[in-house]
Amino acid sequence: MYETLAMYIDGQWCQGSTGEGEDVVNPATEAVLGRLPHASTADLDKALAAAKKGFDLWRRTSAYDRSRIMEKAADLVRARADQIATILTMEQGKVLAEAKVEVASAADICEWYAEEGRRAYGRIIPGRIAGQRQMVVREPVGPVAAFTPWNFPAVTPIRKMAGALAAGCSIIIKASEETPGTCIALVRAFVDAGVPAGVLNLVFGVPDKVSRHLIASPIIRKISFTGSIPVGKHLAKLAAEGMKKATMELGGHSPVIVFDDADAIKVAEVAAAGKFRNAGQVCISPTRFYVQEGAYEKFVGRFTEVAKGLKVGNGLEAGTQMGPLANKRRVDSIMGFVADAKQHGATVAAGGERIGNQGYFYAPTVLTNVSEDSRIMNEEPFGPAAPILPFKSFDEVIQRANRLEFGLAAYAFTKSAATATAVSDALESGMVGVNHLGISLPETPFGGVKESGYGHEGGMEGLDAYLVSKFVTQIGA
Repeated sequence: MYETLAMYIDGQWCQGSTGEGEDVVNPATEAVLGRLPHASTADLDKALAAAKKGFDLWRRTSAYDRSRIMEKAADLVRARADQIATILTMEQGKVLAEAKVEVASAADICEWYAEEGRRAYGRIIPGRIAGQRQMVVREPVGPVAAFTPWNFPAVTPIRKMAGALAAGCSIIIKASEETPGTCIALVRAFVDAGVPAGVLNLVFGVPDKVSRHLIASPIIRKISFTGSIPVGKHLAKLAAEGMKKATMELGGHSPVIVFDDADAIKVAEVAAAGKFRNAGQVCISPTRFYVQEGAYEKFVGRFTEVAKGLKVGNGLEAGTQMGPLANKRRVDSIMGFVADAKQHGATVAAGGERIGNQGYFYAPTVLTNVSEDSRIMNEEPFGPAAPILPFKSFDEVIQRANRLEFGLAAYAFTKSAATATAVSDALESGMVGVNHLGISLPETPFGGVKESGYGHEGGMEGLDAYLVSKFVTQIGA
């Protein structure tokens, strides 16, 4: 059921020219799924030349014809959804039901961009003299280099591929080496739908080596990255050296504010489901929970019950509600966060330990009496650990929620319309969910502020990221 691992350069599936590569491991079993080829410098140069050629062709293809090809690709992703979802779970670990939702979302994203690409309108500006025409034309920025992580191996690559293709750009995408099969399957759908050779290229390799080489090339005119803040800052500097347009979707540390007029039991159930989705390995995951004193005990009690009741196991097995962490690094990291919290006086209300000795499983964890000085309250944990703290007043909790340099997502729960408006205005975040956690849709902008990055994916803003404006003024001869 697993994918044949290969790169895709200039219309050809290929292995690396030097034979270098790495094993892809199933995080639930630690079994090797396949050997992934790495791109050499020569391979990357071939991909760059292909992207240049592909851009010259694709930019001249009408938005209508691009849309038809992309809509066919979306249909193929839907037709192959069960197979792609199985590949995703095998290499990333998330529960199969979650993987199926992700693949369905990927198809929706591709379809939405296909439609939006036909609406990249310019405008006419009235002239100051008779016979003058002043036009703003929207044009594709050029070949794109995109880099995606392992936590959402279908959604994050297709956001970048579909956005670029809809705008008329060619793209070289370097998907995660730990979850390559999903992106390979998506690229196959685009190829089978009729995307011409050179327009879409897929490479793998040593991340820093690949990113440095691609970003330094004068062929590349746009960078798109999803990942950690330190790596994002590094790539942003590289992009700045060439004055290249960049989108940076970086880390988060989402505050969740639960006011005491909310239904504490219901909110705890919703919040716990959101927290332990994909084992907490979500950039917009609800991360630090601030619960007003009147609702605190009920919220903690129900949240803890949900955490203790989750069935953890292989994502392919029936009944599993949370899969493993994606790799050993994540296990070691979350163990460090919990140990540090305990050293700062936290109480482990649920979990707090690794499960078994095969696979990267960690128990859903709830922490109370957590100090604001703990690492988990200041660094992105990216795992299944939820610190829950009480608060007294609106002004106090807003100060606590906004104190970090993260600004990707934030959430609040209240029955008061006035409080809902006030909290959404006060939170320093690129995305705010009030009374629900659903903040990521194809038609809405996805992106952060402060050190969580800049630029957007999704919505009209996502398409705009791959376009530039040209002003044309003319007077009749």
